[in-house]
Amino acid sequence: MTTNHQPQDRYKAVWIIFFMLGLGTLLPWNFFMTAMQYFKDRLERPQNASLGTAPMAKGIQASAMPPAPSSEGASLSDIFNNVMTLCAMLPLLLFTCLNSFLHQKVPQTVRILGSLVAILLVFAMTAALVKTPMDALPFFVFTMIKIMLINSFGAILQGSLFGLAGLLPANYTTPIMSGQGLAGFFASMAMICAIASGSELSESAFGYFITACVVIILSIICYLVLPRLEFYRFYHQLKLEGSAEQDTKLGLISKGEMPQASKEEPRTLAQGSQPAPSSSPSMKAILRKISGLAFSVCFVFTVTIGVFPAVASDVKSSIAGDTDWGKYFIPVSCFLTFNVFDWLGRTLTAVVTWPGKDSRWLPGLVVARLVFVPLVLLCNVQPRYHLPVIFKHDAWFIFLVAASAFSNGYLASLCMCFGPRKVKPAEAETAGAIMTFFLCLGLALGAVFSFLFRAIV
Repeated sequence: MTTNHQPQDRYKAVWIIFFMLGLGTLLPWNFFMTAMQYFKDRLERPQNASLGTAPMAKGIQASAMPPAPSSEGASLSDIFNNVMTLCAMLPLLLFTCLNSFLHQKVPQTVRILGSLVAILLVFAMTAALVKTPMDALPFFVFTMIKIMLINSFGAILQGSLFGLAGLLPANYTTPIMSGQGLAGFFASMAMICAIASGSELSESAFGYFITACVVIILSIICYLVLPRLEFYRFYHQLKLEGSAEQDTKLGLISKGEMPQASKEEPRTLAQGSQPAPSSSPSMKAILRKISGLAFSVCFVFTVTIGVFPAVASDVKSSIAGDTDWGKYFIPVSCFLTFNVFDWLGRTLTAVVTWPGKDSRWLPGLVVARLVFVPLVLLCNVQPRYHLPVIFKHDAWFIFLVAASAFSNGYLASLCMCFGPRKVKPAEAETAGAIMTFFLCLGLALGAVFSFLFRAIV
């Protein structure tokens, strides 16, 4: 097999499949987050009323005249966000780290298909429990266990998926990032439609969970189709041939024999080039090659998650008054705006890849995003105790959210695209797994810093 006869991606089939896999990676979790008010409502209601009758339009801010909650349910509802963040980020970080090592021992098919099936079962169970009465404490415990399972398998799935994309040309990481960005858009639109329809919390949540199950099933089908496509098989075979050639050379060296050089090798060595390494690069060696990009993607998400949504979702409209805009302000100005511009930034990398992977502009732009932290803190975040409000008008907040989201999507996608390209094809999957670990590390660090940023306000 030679690159002179590399096949074309007919009808962009492989690109579309990776887009669907990216969508399937984050859409289930986005719908889980969108149903946040449903979980809090279930905790605050007594067992017999646990099916949820609060209209979605009122439930986004406060349930209309809910039954008197038990003290246990109320306290569990109060700590739900913090515990959920902990149960989501710790397994995400741990299993992303484990995947960096497990991907060499556990077959790729087992990791990807196994994770998708496990997440499908969790969401099917979650949908079934919507109509099942349950006391607050067991419901809280089951919910946290499900959150841990979703993020554990999601970490393995995401790391394996970026590693898989690393085997293909650089622009095939873009559809994964684009699909993940569009997942947030779909979830935001679902939230807005639920508010507009005034549907009950339980009905909205059930719709979210069933939709997530459908998307996961489509992702499974897409992954099963992928090995049948010639374009994918070509690049997958290149990796296998590269690994086999390296193993053959190592075997000859171990026997005291030098592998025969190809016709091109003497000429290359004669020009002063370095010979191929005599052993497989370690995880540490690969990390050294991509350390700058790994730091960049980590920093991007640390800044983003530090203010979104923990701080940004507490901004209040200064122009809504008694109009319906107050009800739609956060779903539209915060969540929808962020997800739309984040998706645009991720998608733009399919056309533009400036700055390059070795440019100093890339880490410079990444660090410059730190300016969004004080700017968002100076918006109309309520309640506040320390800082003044400088950017009170809604337009300032919408602009900052859009700029932060666009730069987040664009720079993060560049880093994830460039990571596997800085190493050899046989090392691309490992590099992709390492980059995913640092992406998740940024998410975890951002979640930790969000408590500090919120307290500063």
